[in-house]
Amino acid sequence: MSSPCRNLQRAAELDPRNVLTLQQIALSYQLLGRYAESIAAFDRALSIVPDNVETRAARAQFYLFWKGDTQPLHQTIDSILAQGPGAIASTADLWFQCALAERDAAVAERALVALGDNPCWTDAAIHLSHSFGEGLLARMTKDEARARIAFEATRAQQEKIVQAQPDYGPALCVLAMIDAGLGRKEQALEEGRRAIALTPIEKDVLNGRYVLQYFAITAAWAGDKELALQQLETGLPAPTASIALSYGALKLLPFWDPLRGDPRFEKIVASLAPKQ
Repeated sequence: MSSPCRNLQRAAELDPRNVLTLQQIALSYQLLGRYAESIAAFDRALSIVPDNVETRAARAQFYLFWKGDTQPLHQTIDSILAQGPGAIASTADLWFQCALAERDAAVAERALVALGDNPCWTDAAIHLSHSFGEGLLARMTKDEARARIAFEATRAQQEKIVQAQPDYGPALCVLAMIDAGLGRKEQALEEGRRAIALTPIEKDVLNGRYVLQYFAITAAWAGDKELALQQLETGLPAPTASIALSYGALKLLPFWDPLRGDPRFEKIVASLAPKQ
């Protein structure tokens, strides 16, 4: 067991009904790709707060990333929606992700409405805005005009964030993805490489790896399949992997659509399939 997980487990032993500690244990195991242990930690939390919608949805989401199975999350979302129109607000991002994985554009639209101004995707320091989600959905449905409008809107937001924190790699990494979505290939790749340079793994292990891993999406969207595949092959052996590089995300989510059908990509996806 890694030191952070060991310390959190010790904290849970000292305070076994601390739900926040159990949630942190679950997320720590997820970072290590140890989904069965993550789900076990969520189960402990749910034994204390069985009606907590965030914990229920997060637990179900892990089946999507671990096994490429949307059903647990779909069923959990349905049960939350049945509680009333406001119940889904805190987990609308997971509803959106589930709809994307199932390629259900109509449901994804409903989830975006429920999101309000909240991010559609959060993975450590990588935050993708509501308008980024609109662009991602439009890319999935091949609505180029809507995608451009959405990415131009989210670029204006993200550029302000980068200007306020010019040396913060994760923010620049997101801007690179947006520019790739706008077809600004060279600018996107330049921004992605600068984000990597600003976040060296030697100084920031977690964010450095995430910036490297998300650069694969930038490269894929920019049309540089070779670079995208190299980034994937480099990023996957890391002890901590972003959820974007999980089996379920690679198999189902539209981030990776430009690479689908490529034998190297399909081999990478198959290599991540959970073992029996």
